Amino acid sequence: MKLPVIVEDKIVTAKTEKSTVIGLFERWLSLWVALSISLGVILGQLYPQLFEVLAGLEYAHVNLVVAILIWGMVYPMMISVDFSSITHVADQPKGLMITLVVNWLIKPFTMAVLGVLFFKYLFVDLMSPSDADSYIAGLILLGAAPCTAMVFVWSQLTRGDANYTLVQVSVNDLIMIFAYAPIVAFLLGVTDIPVPWDTLLLSVVLYVVVPLIAGIFTRRILLNHKNNIEAVASFTDKLKPTSIVSLLTTVVLLFGFQGNVIVADPLLIVLIAIPLLLQSYGIFAIAYGAAWVMRVPFKVAAPCAMIGTSNFFELAVAVAISLFGLNSGAALATVVGVLVEVPVMLSLVAFANKTRKYFPQNAINKDTLS
Repeated sequence: MKLPVIVEDKIVTAKTEKSTVIGLFERWLSLWVALSISLGVILGQLYPQLFEVLAGLEYAHVNLVVAILIWGMVYPMMISVDFSSITHVADQPKGLMITLVVNWLIKPFTMAVLGVLFFKYLFVDLMSPSDADSYIAGLILLGAAPCTAMVFVWSQLTRGDANYTLVQVSVNDLIMIFAYAPIVAFLLGVTDIPVPWDTLLLSVVLYVVVPLIAGIFTRRILLNHKNNIEAVASFTDKLKPTSIVSLLTTVVLLFGFQGNVIVADPLLIVLIAIPLLLQSYGIFAIAYGAAWVMRVPFKVAAPCAMIGTSNFFELAVAVAISLFGLNSGAALATVVGVLVEVPVMLSLVAFANKTRKYFPQNAINKDTLS
């Protein structure tokens, strides 16, 4: 099997050449999300009974409508994950080491610290203690979920090594299966927020393990039938509209449920965004700075910093709904994370491209990951 390789600053395959131009949806994701938020708030005010009915469609604290939509987002991403690429970890160990340390030893804990700092101290007079706990929980759920899908977009925009990005994502997904629930439970416990272990574990199984297994089997079937990696890319491209619609519909629903809170207190969105912004730029500075100190090639350094900075917001949203409910502050915090992430990541892509010259430029040997 021949994976895509970096040749002359372009990602190529055996038959086609893909430029690093970001898609229309990804480029304007913040706009689509903002429009979906507005639509959700308006619909929530006009048809509150409808949203009450939708909120009641749940089993074991898992909303069935949102579960289907989350699956629509996550499943196409999981098809793209190739765990056989993990065998190539040793080809560039520094980049992977930075990603893992930042994602699992720094990011979740700094997010929890920032959440407590802002909502327990700096914003203490602006909200009730129970609301503060809920927002902190949402931030923790975001901070403990490293990016799985959008990082491929950020990697392309910095002309990162496509194969190594795949390695990093695959390793992170594997770790997330086992580490996400314990880390979230520990941090929620530290902040004195009750931990419903059964719902948390169910969420990880439902939104990570099951779609990952489905993705692996789908990928295997496609490769066995077509015998080339392009079949996988073609299939996921066909599913992309489903993923887009699922994401935007989820945002509409979430803000439909949260509409009353937003209309009553729009400042709340700004308050939630502040620690998220600090976390994003801070984590990028740590990862990108470490890559510069360790002389990691730019094609690996940029994606490894992007993975640590961005979040698997689909998982965070799903778990927040399962743990705390559709109308919870935790769910609202994770959705604000979607709104904040894209403009932040685009600004970091621009910064990385401007600082490219300060990093070694040698790419991974194009035959190494074949």
